[in-house]
Amino acid sequence: MEWRDEGALLGVRQHGETSAIIEVFTARHGRHLGVVRGGVSRKIAPILQPGAQLDLTWRARLDEHIGAFTVEPIRSRAAQVMDDRLALAALGAVTALLSFALPEREPHAGLYARTVALLDALGAAPGWEALYLRWELALLEELGFGLDLTRCAATGATEDLVYVSPKSGAAVSRAGGGEWADRLLPLPPVLLGRPEERPGEVAEGLRTTGHFLESWLAPALGDKPVPPARARFAALLARPGPAL
Repeated sequence: MEWRDEGALLGVRQHGETSAIIEVFTARHGRHLGVVRGGVSRKIAPILQPGAQLDLTWRARLDEHIGAFTVEPIRSRAAQVMDDRLALAALGAVTALLSFALPEREPHAGLYARTVALLDALGAAPGWEALYLRWELALLEELGFGLDLTRCAATGATEDLVYVSPKSGAAVSRAGGGEWADRLLPLPPVLLGRPEERPGEVAEGLRTTGHFLESWLAPALGDKPVPPARARFAALLARPGPAL
């Protein structure tokens, strides 16, 4: 069995004295694990940094075996986030959530493309925080837990949508919220794909997507806890003032 693909490195752990097991999110083969022989060597270890884009060749005797990877670097993303505490935390959240949520060896081409675009933007493109927020929304959608933010669940209105129902995941208008407004989740415009209009919008949006990661996605995965890396990023983003 053999295939070649491109992917982003999610994680790495030592295997034996000289090898490593890596976890990657690939374009055509989904989340995949394999052994890299000599992966802890001075030649290969610097390549195996979380977030790195790799050219991968996987080989195994049988498809169900863990197999072995041969890796070639395409680009490293370490330099663009290393001096940016917030971007580094976001990278940790992305890799941890993908490892947590994705079934092994199941392709997710659309999510993969969004993930690569986000990883390329972290710490390098203005407004990457909003891209991260909408990436979480896409992750929920890809795994069957999409939110309906197109119209008010109470009135059917398509304007002045400012809340999300924590039970149904549907948008609610200001008028539709009524006396229940304090029990609803925020729906900032940035979560709808609009430019960020005021500070704190992305943090508000993360409160909403975080609710559904914890109350919908995690129970479907056997009540595994959402990775702490996600909470660390959200908390860091919510702090007032510079993140550094």
